[in-house]
Amino acid sequence: MTDQVRTGGCQCGAVRFRVHGKLGRPSICHCRMCQKQFGSFFGALVTVPKDGVEWTHEEPSYFQSSVNIDRGFCARCGTPLTYRQPGALEIAIGAFDDRSDLAPQIQVNYAVRLPWVEKIFEAPTLDDPDFYRRQEQIISFQHPDHETANWPQQGLKL
Repeated sequence: MTDQVRTGGCQCGAVRFRVHGKLGRPSICHCRMCQKQFGSFFGALVTVPKDGVEWTHEEPSYFQSSVNIDRGFCARCGTPLTYRQPGALEIAIGAFDDRSDLAPQIQVNYAVRLPWVEKIFEAPTLDDPDFYRRQEQIISFQHPDHETANWPQQGLKL
């Protein structure tokens, strides 16, 4: 990772962040709390520098998921954003505008992973040109993967 400034945020754009300094080691966590927070098979997170996060719009709301762990999310759109523990903050890899160099380098709580998670990419892929043509017609109301000068508080509406 580099010492560049990194940006990101939630789906609706209400919570945006800027990270200054070198990121830590990207990881995926298989624990049940991460599965529930992300609504997925695991959580993908990267540690950010202490005092290196600037919340440029709203800050995340937090749910205390255990005695010493808070999990941050956008109260408006529900995007999972952070894993906060004493002395450290991790941000969801998927929330960064540029995720291209944040491939997980380690798996945490591997012993409690879902037994089939290692095989999910062996599933067949959908090869239906009509499906992908329809996908191209979708108008997204999500905040773009870059900073914007002016973004509506509730996202875009038609």
